[in-house]
Amino acid sequence: MNFGPASPDLLPGAKNAVETCLSIKAGEKVALVADEPSRAVAASLSAAMDTVHAACTSLLLEDFGPRPIKSAPAPVLDALESADVGILCMNPQPGELAARMAIVKVVERRQIRYAHMVGVTPEIMRQGMRADYRMVDRLSDKLRERMLRAETLTVKTEAGTKFAAHFDRGLDWVKTSGLISPRYWSNLPAGEVFTTPATVDGTFVCDATAGDHFNGKYGDLQRTPLTLEIKGARLRHVACDRKDLEQEFWDYCHTDENSDRVGELAFGTNLGLSEMIGILLQDEKFPGVHIAFGDPYGSQTHANWKSRTHVDVLTRNCDVWVDQDQIISKGRYQLDHLGL
Repeated sequence: MNFGPASPDLLPGAKNAVETCLSIKAGEKVALVADEPSRAVAASLSAAMDTVHAACTSLLLEDFGPRPIKSAPAPVLDALESADVGILCMNPQPGELAARMAIVKVVERRQIRYAHMVGVTPEIMRQGMRADYRMVDRLSDKLRERMLRAETLTVKTEAGTKFAAHFDRGLDWVKTSGLISPRYWSNLPAGEVFTTPATVDGTFVCDATAGDHFNGKYGDLQRTPLTLEIKGARLRHVACDRKDLEQEFWDYCHTDENSDRVGELAFGTNLGLSEMIGILLQDEKFPGVHIAFGDPYGSQTHANWKSRTHVDVLTRNCDVWVDQDQIISKGRYQLDHLGL
């Protein structure tokens, strides 16, 4: 499979992904899986791998059947079974989460380096993928160290977000800073520190983007925000001027017994981002705090429950306190409070 010629303006981001984030070396076997909308990104990644003389197996999802895919194609899983490194770049469609989770399951079982680029666009390659990931890693390390001893996290925004979260010391804070190891796979672009919270109580106003297929279907929610009432880490009420979105989000968060449960609380730590662009894959890395309902990524956080769904919700311009210490003001890290 040949994804075609690489666009020169995408090559710096692709080089960063291949050489800095995934640290791909000559002779390593790489499974590069993409779809038609991500072809330009895949072409740039393939070209960057050629530069380091990696052995790349390229696979196009549409070659294996119609979208949305209900299960991971066997050739994709087979390629990952023998790869040293895996990359998935695709635009998600409704009903495809199970297929993506099957791909991740192989990655985690084999403990290979893996970049999850779901929703990636050429714009993201020109922005978030050009970040200084070593600096992102330094911030992520400091933040993780601070959160391991934190009691309470408080988040407020002018749009109406106001909630408090508490944590279980038996669950891990996971760093996905873009420097990918076999221990933890990562989204790219990267820049997150996350856990599964013990409790979340309050109001979360999603006035940015929502995850899974909601991002592609509804886009940026700044004009029609979702107001989410949470008690005991469970979604209790949804309100939105767009009643179709309100109902669809409520139904999604009641797919199974844990779809309404807050499975993730995360900090975005990518200091290379200057504004949100309406694409979740990059916007969730923007400095601030976001949450997700559904699966807690228990293989990483050590949470002992599961869900078939996972949907992130983002807010803008957070003020964030760890215990009594304000570490983010209007979406900007107070780096001196973290020893940076």
